[in-house]
This record gives sequence, structure tokens and C-alpha cells, in this order.
Amino acid sequence: MRPCPGTPTSAEPVDLSVILVNWNSEKYLRECIATIYEWTHHVLFEVIVVDNASPSGNVDALRKHFSELKLIKSSKNLGFAGANNLGFQHSTGDCILFLNPDTKLNSPAIDTMMGEIKRLPKAGVIGCRLLNADFSVQTSSIMKYPRIWNVILQIECLRLRWPTLWGIGALFTPGLPPTEVEAISGACMLMRREVFAQVGMFSEEYFMYSEDLDLCYQAVKAGFKNYHVGSATIVHYGGTSSPPVWQTAMKARAQLWFCAKNYGPFYSLLFRLAMVTNASVRLLLLVAMRLVARTFGARHPLDSAWLRWSITLKTLLSRNSVAARSAIPIAS
Repeated sequence: MRPCPGTPTSAEPVDLSVILVNWNSEKYLRECIATIYEWTHHVLFEVIVVDNASPSGNVDALRKHFSELKLIKSSKNLGFAGANNLGFQHSTGDCILFLNPDTKLNSPAIDTMMGEIKRLPKAGVIGCRLLNADFSVQTSSIMKYPRIWNVILQIECLRLRWPTLWGIGALFTPGLPPTEVEAISGACMLMRREVFAQVGMFSEEYFMYSEDLDLCYQAVKAGFKNYHVGSATIVHYGGTSSPPVWQTAMKARAQLWFCAKNYGPFYSLLFRLAMVTNASVRLLLLVAMRLVARTFGARHPLDSAWLRWSITLKTLLSRNSVAARSAIPIAS
């Protein structure tokens, strides 16, 4: 197959290595890679896929469509952090883009972000505006570090009503230059090679979730700044490879570990108590809503919320709730 535009020859230096971690996401992965080639024209890049011991075993079929692809097959599931680090070890680009397989470009987002990182000498992590399948904005494009106050007030309608108070105002203000933020979603993270190595790569203490927050935190500690580039957009389907029940448990464990690692044991204990209180209050509200709905003969539509918060509470109360890694066989 003839190399696609943007693909370097063996003699050319590489500007960018795009690393994608796969776990049973082949149906999304093919579209993702195709759109990278479709929309990226001003950067010489390589695409590296790390297969995280996917049970489906279908990842080899990608070579039929992308002969220049670098495919690394891990014999075991390394988790999101470990698999991305493995991909980095096989990369050669001056910059590294960690991209989820359940994304697709709908604009020259990579060209745009690469242009910005060249103009930002103190850039740590750079991210873009993530969109849902219906092109609505994902507020998780910009994130805050786990803290007691933002766990207690973790209500999406409040974030949308007062986005500036939550540090996500840039998502709803077109035309802004790159905006300094606390943290960037792990679905799309661009870094210079030397910066990623300097901050210690992804922490493999996390199996899944919060490793992106930790990477952003370490970048700031090292003297860099994280930026949101709103002029670059990527569609992110989200949550396509892991069952929601497992996602909920892993997120709770990962947040607790982030606090224990970066804020110390006392704050971690307070954070855990805040999460327990938050989950308990929400469950009580859901019980009240169920009773009201039953009284008036209405159907109760909040079963998914009930399941999510009950799993969160159970995870927080378990003995190993602070463990970042888990025997749950997931990660992508």
C-alpha cells in the first residue's frame, strides 16, 4: 500500500507519534486512524497501536488497511497508563499524541494543536475540545484535580449553568487563544517528547482513570503549563470498551489514590469521607424520588443513577478502595 499523506519514509524524521491503546475497540479504531490520515496534512507522523491483550484478537486486521501502522501486541493487559508508556518506548516523534481509539477527527485538530505547541515553550499537556456524537461539547475536555469541594458539587447542570466558576468557560467561548487550565482529558493529550519523559511518563500506579489528571499535575509541579486549544475539535464517543459498572468502581479507586499520592493521607481520608457522604445523600434522594414516583403511579427512570452511586458507595467502603490497580480485566 502506498504511504498516506503525512506518513514519513524510513529516512525522514518524525514530528509526531500518535499512540492509541486498544482493548476490543477495533470497530472504532479503524475509523479513528482513517480520520487521522484524512485531516492531518502538515505534520509528518507515525501511528502506533498498542493492543492491550484484547480478547477479540481482531487487531491484526488493521494492517490490511494501514500497512505503515506500528502494531505492538502486549501479552497481558497493562492498563491505560502502562500500555501508553509501552507505545512511547517504541515511538520516535518529537511530540507524542495520546489518543483514545473511540475518537475521530472532524477537523485538522492535530495540525492545529501541533501549531500551538510550537508557540508555547512552557507547554506541558495540550488538549482540544472534545465533542459527543451529536457534536455537543463534552465538559470533561477540561478537568479539575480531585478536591473535596468539586466532588460534593459534582452536578453536571451546575457546570453547564456556570461554566466559568468550574474553569470550563473556554469550552463555550469561541475564538479564544490557548487557555491555561488545570488538567486535560486523557482522550486526547499532546506533549513534547522530552516533557513526557521529564515528568516520569504516565504513572502505572493507576490501572485506569486519573492517570491523565496525575500526568497534568506532575507537569505543573515540574514548572510547565497545561493548555486547552478550543480551535481544535475531535469527536469522542467515550466508554466504549469497559462495562459501566467497572468504570464506576475504577474511577472511585483512582480518585482516592490520586489524593493519597499527591495530597497526603489526611486529605485523602477527608476526601473519602466527602465521597461517602456525597454518594449516600444521592442514594437517599433517589429513594425519595422512587417513593414519590410509586405514589403517583409513574415509572422511575433513574435506575442507572441508582446503580452508579450504589457501586460508588460500596467501592468507597471496601477495604481495598484506595488501591489504584485492580484485578478487573479492563483498560483502553
